[in-house]
Amino acid sequence: MAFTRFLVDRLRAGKSDSFTRLILRFATGTIALCVAVILLAHSLILGFKEEIKAKVFGFWGHIQITAFNPNSTFESPPIAGNQAFLAVLDTLGPIGFQDPEDGSITSTRGGVRHVQRYALKPGILTRKSQLEGILLKGAGTDFQWDFLLSYLQEGSPLAVGDSVPRREIWISRTTADRMQVKLRDDLVVYFIQGDRQVERRFRVAGIYKTGLEEYDRKFALVDIRHIREIAGWGEGEVTGFEIFVDDIADSDVFTEYIYYDLMPADLYIESIRQKFPAIFDWVELQDINEQVLVILMLLVALINLATVLLILILERYNMVGILKALGATDWSIREIFIRLSLRILLGGLLLGNLLALAIGVFQQQTGFFTLNESEYYLSKVPVRWDPVFFVLIDGIILLVAALTLIIPSVYVRYIQPVKAIRFK
Repeated sequence: MAFTRFLVDRLRAGKSDSFTRLILRFATGTIALCVAVILLAHSLILGFKEEIKAKVFGFWGHIQITAFNPNSTFESPPIAGNQAFLAVLDTLGPIGFQDPEDGSITSTRGGVRHVQRYALKPGILTRKSQLEGILLKGAGTDFQWDFLLSYLQEGSPLAVGDSVPRREIWISRTTADRMQVKLRDDLVVYFIQGDRQVERRFRVAGIYKTGLEEYDRKFALVDIRHIREIAGWGEGEVTGFEIFVDDIADSDVFTEYIYYDLMPADLYIESIRQKFPAIFDWVELQDINEQVLVILMLLVALINLATVLLILILERYNMVGILKALGATDWSIREIFIRLSLRILLGGLLLGNLLALAIGVFQQQTGFFTLNESEYYLSKVPVRWDPVFFVLIDGIILLVAALTLIIPSVYVRYIQPVKAIRFK
């Protein structure tokens, strides 16, 4: 064992201009690059998926409850805002839900974080000769502003808690640019209510930009009381409820639980995954890209390592013959080259992890790499770290590489001492 380590150290400490030193550096660099690409790809795709989901969930919640609307329009009939099940949802923690169809029990990791009421009303936004279709979303005192405030570019929050509702409106940057309006400009919104036209004037109190072009183009926010008054609804009536859960993975379980155990039969419930399947299908497609990239990089790293091992054996062909002539066993000689290759691998893994972390932290701090926001919903490349994935990938590469190295090392068995010593 000590002799094997001695030879490995001697090979690694060869002359700076030797072919062995060049091969070792090249192999270490290649493995480091492959590992860094794998780790960065996962971190970027994970960040991309989480950012997109956070935007969609932040705008709509994880689950929505509305009146049943067979026409699938935004103008759903109103429902009472003081539903009995709200008292249960507001304090609902982790649950164990038994599926009524197959009897299986699923436990959630978290509970319900927040429930808020909202109202929707379509209208026509006008200013001078400009016309723009808009969907007003009404917010009340229970509305969580944390998400939208993080995307507020100009202005201040709507004063929805005042005794008298203010004629204020939040519009998106997309709408502001198309309508050529600025903060504190006045806008007129026309609504069709029954067989009459209703006109309301609002002042721009805030301009936001989420990057979700489909939503930014369509939605504006006002005090929910304006929508009730325009639509002729009673006090407390709403379009529906938005439910936020602690863990996104629990949304489907809570949807089923609320449907079967809490909600009255005349209401309709769906998770946002069900409401906007195209967005989530597109996001999940990124997993396929990641899997293909990971497999390719793993193959490149393993093939590179196996090739380097074979080159090292051939380059030290004469040394192998001498060791055999001195009585060294095939396995002890193979162990020398396997140990040397594993040291290359460990060095590559360490450098690859450090390189991935360095690039990722640089992107987090500077946002240097940007995206076309109209196509990707994000203005810069996001990074999210997953320590478990780092450990998993390092372990897989180490294990598979150790097994792979056995194959080229078998070539040592076929080297004959007499021929090897005479080999030039």
